[in-house]
Amino acid sequence: MVRAKNDDSAYAGRYLAVVADGMGGHAGGNVASASTVLDLIHLDHDGHGGEAGTHLADEIQTANSLLSELVSTSPQLAGMGTTVTALLLEDSTLQLAHIGDSRAYRLKDGVFEQITTDHTFVQRLIDEGRITPEDAEVHPHKNVLMRVLGDVDASPELDLDHFDAALGERWLLCSDGLNAVLPDRVVEQTMRDAPDIREAVNSLVDMTLAGGSPDNITVAVIEVVDADDDGVLPAALPPAREAAGERDGAVEGSGETGDPAETDTAETASTDIEHKGDLPGTAIRADVIREDLLTRPHVLVGSAALATETGQIPIVTQRTTERRAAKMLMRQSDEDLAENLEDEPPVRKRRWLVPAFLSLLTLILVAVLGFGYTWTQTRYYIADADNRVAIFTGVPQRVGPIDLSDLYRTTDIPVSNLPEYQRSQVRNTLPAASLQEAERIVGDLRSELRAVSCDPVTPGTASANPSAGGGGPTAGSTARPGPSGSADPSASASGSTGPSASASPGRSASAQAGAASGTGSPSVDCGGTGDE
Repeated sequence: MVRAKNDDSAYAGRYLAVVADGMGGHAGGNVASASTVLDLIHLDHDGHGGEAGTHLADEIQTANSLLSELVSTSPQLAGMGTTVTALLLEDSTLQLAHIGDSRAYRLKDGVFEQITTDHTFVQRLIDEGRITPEDAEVHPHKNVLMRVLGDVDASPELDLDHFDAALGERWLLCSDGLNAVLPDRVVEQTMRDAPDIREAVNSLVDMTLAGGSPDNITVAVIEVVDADDDGVLPAALPPAREAAGERDGAVEGSGETGDPAETDTAETASTDIEHKGDLPGTAIRADVIREDLLTRPHVLVGSAALATETGQIPIVTQRTTERRAAKMLMRQSDEDLAENLEDEPPVRKRRWLVPAFLSLLTLILVAVLGFGYTWTQTRYYIADADNRVAIFTGVPQRVGPIDLSDLYRTTDIPVSNLPEYQRSQVRNTLPAASLQEAERIVGDLRSELRAVSCDPVTPGTASANPSAGGGGPTAGSTARPGPSGSADPSASASGSTGPSASASPGRSASAQAGAASGTGSPSVDCGGTGDE
């Protein structure tokens, strides 16, 4: 009465009954339940050779693997899952397999009991004695499942059991939509009082719908009868839409939502599957499955029935997996499969796509690297090269073994003679946007060098000239005081007197000129710069 689509699926036949409740809170819950039920229906026969329990467990594990493959090929189905509760009859033994929170009840020898245990969080709390069953009914996490089939990391852990079958005993398989509304005592009373299994199904579904039905309802009632009774189940598949929602009476051996309002729900589920046209769709054609189903009496309901009607069978589409799934579903020989699939167009393997994509990526990478390297070669920077200021092209970086710079020109400016701040800048590299800017920076550095090494000598002092002849005053001597205590007017700032003073060979040309002229010109020494 609430759900927008039906996530339940069920099948009831002569030897097999299974109920699956897709996880409605996740995308693809209907796909998960339909796929699982359709993967199990081929077990509905009596030729298991005493291995019915093993076959049932193995096929549920295989169904889980197919769900994982569906998720890998269709990421939009990530998170989907389903419960499974199944009974398989062989001779006089019923094999049971269960995972999730769908349930199996048995009415035998006047005793009605729940056979399965819910794999839920609250059931674990009950088992540990932390809460009571009454508390579990109102627990905020009562719907959290601990075990399911589908898109989960762990391998599914099934509860497996077997029971001796007796004529007249009844079993009830149901999704949790029934238990969400009807308490167990009401379910038990209905199973006891119903004159036949058709009436039991109708009563349980109708009471659940009348109670509000917050979840999908699927009910299957099974009765053990004599093998000679051939009139228990219909010999043909009922219309899928009728099995999924519309009916004027329940079919023995299965249960289905039967309120007229559920017709819209069935149609919504059908439309939902059709709209998932990009899902792994018709790996095995729906008409082939329907033809196989017509060979045995059965009832198919819910999303599984709608999938066969719309043709959207949720099987993975790789061709090798198609054949494996077909064998599992249909139990056909390789010759039969070839005949059924011969008109399917072969899948073209576009093996060139991956190499072409990788080649394109390689070309793009080479182009980006080439452009980047070309750009770096338009840059310049100033740095230290063997204690000389030098101009480099490129950037001061390396990419693996590749150096992104080259020496352009080395100047004659000693880095060690620069002021401390400029020396630090050069050793840390000075970037330049062009060669002209690099030359300008070098010129600035040369000016800084002159300012340091070519400062004028302070007036009133003389240059050192140890080789000066004539016994004149030494460098740095002051004017000799006269008798009156004042400076000797004949003394010059250069440290020699009169025109007879001779120039020392060790003195600079400018100093000699100053001495010769008798003027007070300061002494300048710019040796070593190459710019005197």
